[in-house]
Amino acid sequence: MTDATHVLDTPPAHAGVDWTIPQDWDRYTAQEHATWDTLFARQSALLPGRASEAYLRGLDVLRLSKPGIPDFAELSDRLMALTGWQVVAVPGLVPDDVFFDHMANRRFVAGNFIRRPDQLDYIQEPDVFHDVFGHVPMLADPVFADYLEAYGRGGQRALELGALKNLGRLYWYTVEFGLIQEPEGLRIYGSGIVSSAAETRFALESDSPNRLGFDLARVMRTDYRIDDFQQNYFVISSFDELLRATVDTDFAPLYATIAAEPDIPIATILPEDTVVTRGTQEHAARRAGQIAHP
Repeated sequence: MTDATHVLDTPPAHAGVDWTIPQDWDRYTAQEHATWDTLFARQSALLPGRASEAYLRGLDVLRLSKPGIPDFAELSDRLMALTGWQVVAVPGLVPDDVFFDHMANRRFVAGNFIRRPDQLDYIQEPDVFHDVFGHVPMLADPVFADYLEAYGRGGQRALELGALKNLGRLYWYTVEFGLIQEPEGLRIYGSGIVSSAAETRFALESDSPNRLGFDLARVMRTDYRIDDFQQNYFVISSFDELLRATVDTDFAPLYATIAAEPDIPIATILPEDTVVTRGTQEHAARRAGQIAHP
């Protein structure tokens, strides 16, 4: 299952018109199940005191600690009872219109392949561990589940309005790399963080990145990078804030306003930003070779 190319232009012959495929759970090898177990044990040990309450609750109620790669049918039964969502298998990254249609109808698409043992720390394309361990626990939270459905509907409209780049930034800085301020402190909920041992520590404990208060228009103007730790993280006060920002906003005039303004470079802090933590940007400087490693 791990030898295939998972970035496709057209659905493979065995896929449905909606790009879904059977998970083929019985075809996973013992090594593939062991890879999941290794990743799960390593990552779940880091998350208490770091991950959001909603994420940890979802991890527990969905029984993801059960050994081996989860069976999507069993997982979907539990999710459906909680929030009306289900998990469907796809062969890899799917076209935007397909992705949004599934999301708008409470179907979360997940790759059915898992990374090789030599890819434990990094894989370019999302696999079943990133998709299920990273994303699915949050779908057990009713408010976040509503947010993702609203995002799917918004994505369909963004395609019509030619504003996909801006809406994609919202997904990146919330669903993938979002932070939330909880009574006990700053916590992670974005899947790109909770599924990465290194970024879990970096996002919360490093002095390098900026941590800024969430603002919808600001986020949708902000560049990001896909090949390294984030230099900006945006902090929400609650998932209700995120949902309200999505469903109470008329995005068409907002897109028009944003289109007339320049993109905001990575790591920039604006005078009007709410600064939770002003970062040193030491990590980015080291990557650029501007300062020496100790």
